Amino acid sequence: MEFTKMHGLGNDFLVFYGEEDLPERVSELAIAWCNRYFGVGGDGLVFILPSEKADFRMRIINSDGTEAEQCGNAIRCVSKYVYDHGYTDKDRITIETLGAGVQRVSLQIEDGVVRTVRVDMGEPILDGLAVPTTLEGNPVLARPIEADGRRFEFTAVSMGNPHCVIYVDDAPNFDLGVWGPKLEVHPYFPRKINVEFATVTSRERVEMRVWERGAGPTLACGTGACATLVSSVLNGLTDRAAWIGLKGGDLFIEWDEQDNHVYMTGPAETVYKGNIEI
Repeated sequence: MEFTKMHGLGNDFLVFYGEEDLPERVSELAIAWCNRYFGVGGDGLVFILPSEKADFRMRIINSDGTEAEQCGNAIRCVSKYVYDHGYTDKDRITIETLGAGVQRVSLQIEDGVVRTVRVDMGEPILDGLAVPTTLEGNPVLARPIEADGRRFEFTAVSMGNPHCVIYVDDAPNFDLGVWGPKLEVHPYFPRKINVEFATVTSRERVEMRVWERGAGPTLACGTGACATLVSSVLNGLTDRAAWIGLKGGDLFIEWDEQDNHVYMTGPAETVYKGNIEI
């Protein structure tokens, strides 16, 4: 199978095009191929598939073999891939996702190459049981949570996949590897959860680090950036448009007051192409 290695701010994937559906044993393949020592290396596999509802369909298999409902960095990579490879000549396309339905994408093109992608990420889900958490509330805002004797407060947001946003004093230097895996599997979260640790530096900027469900620490998370902006607005910490600073770079996130949709703008990059045997 031919793949293209791509990344969105360092959140990297093996992207496949031309299959009708997921290959057999895809979970095993993801674990093997995403291994950074014995495989290609990546945070997940992304398959661009035919869709009856949209221009393209996207499915994402995490590096641990589980399937993700949505991924903001992956959808930007998919958008760049299909345009740069000539599978569409439109600068506005639609992509079907597993957890967030059909999403609209605007491509910002320079010299025939996609430079940045703006994605309509849809409306955030704030009802606690729908995120899902085991807690009632709409929203679940600044709710206490304890892990291994330490107490945090979190806000729950779904962007088609579940997120738990926690504010800390110094997100860039926070001990992500200790607390991320403990909170990911907390009993409050029946389908596990993505954990964002955030520090607000101004009304227009938040520094964030992420522990992704099924992948661990990654350099960026698009849906996590969206969830962080929504959480920050709900907690009165930022304006409705702000830069989210991730380890791999910045994303610009807007939560539109008119249509209640969240919009994400950021880059996607192609690294190299290769072939791999099943």
